[in-house]
Amino acid sequence: MLLKKFAALGVALFTICASGSAYAQGTPDPATPPAPEKEAWKAPFGGNFTAGFAFLNDYSYRGISQTQRQVAAQVSVGYETPAFSEAVPLSAYVGAWGSNVYFPNTGTTAEIDLLAGFKLKTMQDKLTFDLGYIRYNYLGAPSNLFYDFNEFGLVAGYDFGPAQLSAAVRYSPNFFANSGIAWYKWAQVTVPLPFIKVNENIAFKVFGNIGNQYVERFTNYGIPNDNYWDWQAGLVVNVYGFDLSAAYTGTNLSVQDCLGTQNCASRVIIGISKAF
Repeated sequence: MLLKKFAALGVALFTICASGSAYAQGTPDPATPPAPEKEAWKAPFGGNFTAGFAFLNDYSYRGISQTQRQVAAQVSVGYETPAFSEAVPLSAYVGAWGSNVYFPNTGTTAEIDLLAGFKLKTMQDKLTFDLGYIRYNYLGAPSNLFYDFNEFGLVAGYDFGPAQLSAAVRYSPNFFANSGIAWYKWAQVTVPLPFIKVNENIAFKVFGNIGNQYVERFTNYGIPNDNYWDWQAGLVVNVYGFDLSAAYTGTNLSVQDCLGTQNCASRVIIGISKAF
């Protein structure tokens, strides 16, 4: 995310990942199943535990680097209940996600996000809805910078077979750095490539997404207008349970709009991730 206060500190822009892609780019989208059922860890009360990790050459959220275009390591854990009943295929989940961040001269060392929400899965799990909450916490950040904030989101997805479509709307009553009301609208398409055959342990898919971030007090946030666009297109290769990803990402923010840095510029992000 952008932060105008960083300019006074001579600090480049950064972002917080709270959904966009789940491909080793930031906080996994709760609407995306974290792991195949056969890999789920059975948990109390009939639920499942999940966990994951990722290593990548940049931590990008909504198109903007949060690590000054340097490497990032990320981990996640979660628990999901079974469906409340056969008649109502609704479940609840809680989770946590963490990553290193690089915000020079602030003392901030890491981002820890806490997640909770409800999932509704219908039509043999092809149609999904996720109503969720995320609390963003920044370890070591001075309280007077107002980094920590809350965000609520509704994500919908449908698996057509040849392609999976997802869309989300996210709302914060007071966004990062006391920047006021914020809305993020996002859509993604994922297309498996089953015709590319190597062996049964290797699979390919491509994806693309586009989003728009609106911020009420955009000068606090550090952008020249009250909204900007971001996009991403990439390839994911699942190799023996590991996802190898390469994504071209960018925004419509210029170097001047980005506090004179390259953190909003188009670039390729590569990563490796694993869900358990």
